[in-house]
Amino acid sequence: MNYSFVIPIYNRPEEMEELLYSLSKQTYTDYFEVVVVEDGSTIDCREVVNRYSDQLNIAYHYKDNSGPGDSRNYGMKVAKGDYFIILDSDCILPPNYLTEVHAYLTNNYVDCFGGPDAAHESFSDVQKAINQVMTSVLTTGGVRGASEKLGKFQPRSFNMGISKKAFMESKGFGKIHPGEDPDLSIRLWKLHFKTALITNAYVFHKRRIDWEKFYKQVNKFGKARPILNQRYPEYNKITYWFPSLFIVGFCFSVLAIFLGIYVFIALYVFYFLALFMQSLVATKSLKISFLTIIASFIQFFGYGAGFLYSYFLLNIKKEDAVEAMPEMFFK
Repeated sequence: MNYSFVIPIYNRPEEMEELLYSLSKQTYTDYFEVVVVEDGSTIDCREVVNRYSDQLNIAYHYKDNSGPGDSRNYGMKVAKGDYFIILDSDCILPPNYLTEVHAYLTNNYVDCFGGPDAAHESFSDVQKAINQVMTSVLTTGGVRGASEKLGKFQPRSFNMGISKKAFMESKGFGKIHPGEDPDLSIRLWKLHFKTALITNAYVFHKRRIDWEKFYKQVNKFGKARPILNQRYPEYNKITYWFPSLFIVGFCFSVLAIFLGIYVFIALYVFYFLALFMQSLVATKSLKISFLTIIASFIQFFGYGAGFLYSYFLLNIKKEDAVEAMPEMFFK
């Protein structure tokens, strides 16, 4: 297989520097190319790309801003490979990344795969805490690379591979954002393509976010889910309600304290202690473990509130998703 890394970027040249450096250190020795798609940036990364032109087979394309999904589609259209690997610009690859991908696909070929994300030692404590809650089985159920059924794994576009055949038949990513990842996965399943998780194909995902940005991100994740449930009701799951039930239950538990009922809040305390201990074992840091508690609150409240808001607009008020939430779609 000939691999093409497709990397959309918007105003982040410093991220491209780190990512291209990690690509230049890959242990995979056969041919692969790198396709950088500048999505209408005012601060472009052309100079960074040029510095790596003698180390990598790299192509640079500048286009008008149209969002990450459309930029990925653009990159796959101009790429020369027959298997595309899509990365976010805020990722760093370990040296054996492509070696692991190639070994898996050689022995267990699938037309679409996803890989986990991990926290690099250089990340800030907040970034490491956010990584904990985004990957923990206790918070997301492991959907980003732990416990979800491998045969029905929904790859995320920060670390995702798709064959040229699957891209051509599915026409790639849609206009919804976020939510374009599960949307594509479901359409691939309907076209009888298989997806899988390659557990060893992890990346260091920086996430470039603080608490406020993290809340906005997970809030939009929550808004996206009812839209996808409306499009694909056969893939709806009760687990998508859990963050909303979590915040409703927490508010009820706090009110119950004033009635002298402590059992419900005790359950939440026990849960957060379990999350704290899991983080402590993983990070060996008391500070990061405390920050993980904060991150989990933000994650649940952001996602849960977004989910309820979107569900109300679509299922109670019966509004059109594009008209009711235009911020969730690129034109």
